Amino acid sequence: MIVVCAASGALGRLVVRELRVRGPVVAAVRDPGRVADVAAAGVEVRHGDYDDPASLRSALRGADKVLLISSPELDTGRRIQQHRAVIDAAVANGVRAIAYTSFLGADRDGGGMNAAHHETERAIAGSGLAWTILRHPFYTDAFVNAGLRNAVDDGVLDDHTGGRGLNTALRADLAAAAANALTDDTHLGQAYDLTGPLWTYPRLAAELSEVTGRPVVHRDVTAPAPGPMGFLLGLARAGALERQTDDLHRVLGRPPATLRQAVERALRPPA
Repeated sequence: MIVVCAASGALGRLVVRELRVRGPVVAAVRDPGRVADVAAAGVEVRHGDYDDPASLRSALRGADKVLLISSPELDTGRRIQQHRAVIDAAVANGVRAIAYTSFLGADRDGGGMNAAHHETERAIAGSGLAWTILRHPFYTDAFVNAGLRNAVDDGVLDDHTGGRGLNTALRADLAAAAANALTDDTHLGQAYDLTGPLWTYPRLAAELSEVTGRPVVHRDVTAPAPGPMGFLLGLARAGALERQTDDLHRVLGRPPATLRQAVERALRPPA
């Protein structure tokens, strides 16, 4: 049996969906009331709160493997404590293996946004559990989404990256990779640096034009982007998102989604 922690989030739901057709899976969540749809699909739901170690010990009972999806908590100290609570619960329950959704560079950088990931990787390595580390990039979904319809309507796509590459991956591909890693023991003891195909905003403008049949012009903007995306686009402009590996392809057993596929998915009419 596999227990997916933080299964009420977007990534967790996708992983549970992938796993439920492969064998027994349990969704561990802070608030079971938020996942009535998951329970209705036949998945066992258990209360497992990262801030409640007792609930985690109960949620992980009988598990062979556990997926620890990183907490969204911004405070580094609290985030590490939450992750350690899952690891401790796994050890207490005799869990055989744990997989963790870390972030690119966490093995080399123990500071800044990677501090909690770095410490969690170390805690897992010292736990005695078999493990798989899945270091994620940023989600393509944050950049390529339904909001691009505005660029299509305006005929202009603003680019705050200076045309630099982005190594993002679709959340759905990362969920499929996690499910594969959890159901194939050949991934035990492996740390994967997962990246999608490198893409650029000039190429995104071209794909929008081709997919919609409406011309979309790429426009370079040197000023920082407003709002939360400013940080991510600033990283891209600095060339910090151009690292590439074949790891995602290897774990998926197929090529990850292309930019064209991501655009088509994002602009698909709502069901």
